[in-house]
Amino acid sequence: MEKGFTITYEYGGNLYVNTTNRCDYNCEFCLRHNQSSGGSIYTHNLWLKREPTREEILESIESRDLSQYGQLVFCGFGEPSYRIDDICWVIDQLHAHGKRPFIRMDTNGTGCLINGRDICPDYEGRFDKVSISLNDDTAEKYNALCHPQVEGAYEAMKAFAKEVHKYVPEVMMTVVDTIPQEEIEACRHICEDEIGATYRVREYIKD
Repeated sequence: MEKGFTITYEYGGNLYVNTTNRCDYNCEFCLRHNQSSGGSIYTHNLWLKREPTREEILESIESRDLSQYGQLVFCGFGEPSYRIDDICWVIDQLHAHGKRPFIRMDTNGTGCLINGRDICPDYEGRFDKVSISLNDDTAEKYNALCHPQVEGAYEAMKAFAKEVHKYVPEVMMTVVDTIPQEEIEACRHICEDEIGATYRVREYIKD
């Protein structure tokens, strides 16, 4: 595997797709801040020396036996919705080739802000699940924890979660277990009662 150019990698029975380093956040708990081995995690170097083309992404995915994986997950060391158009093209090509794996995206939920348009309809028929980082229970605490580059990111994230549920069968929202227990429970209320999504508390990974 070429160092600095890991496009797909295996973890937890799933195949993950690393599309970009770009991110509009600088989260306190991000793996970028906890690299003990020069940018490696799960023995793979995820910091891309350049972004792969859509054709390279497709080639890397199709070089794998997709029947061996529970899910095909678009995520990466950055925010994948920067590449939403290319990701949709890749998924359409997979479908055209008769391949229909269970497909998930892990996102911070600001793709509409990033792309300057409503990207939620793009998910229909392509994604089976979307996992969105909720992270905290108020905009103030969220901003202090995630340091988004644009104003209104917290409300935009929640609006995206509600809207994308119209197009994707399952929406999950997550928090990292580094926040206090009372905030974890407050986030559960937001996720389940306000958004109507599945809730998950993620374990903090140190690398």
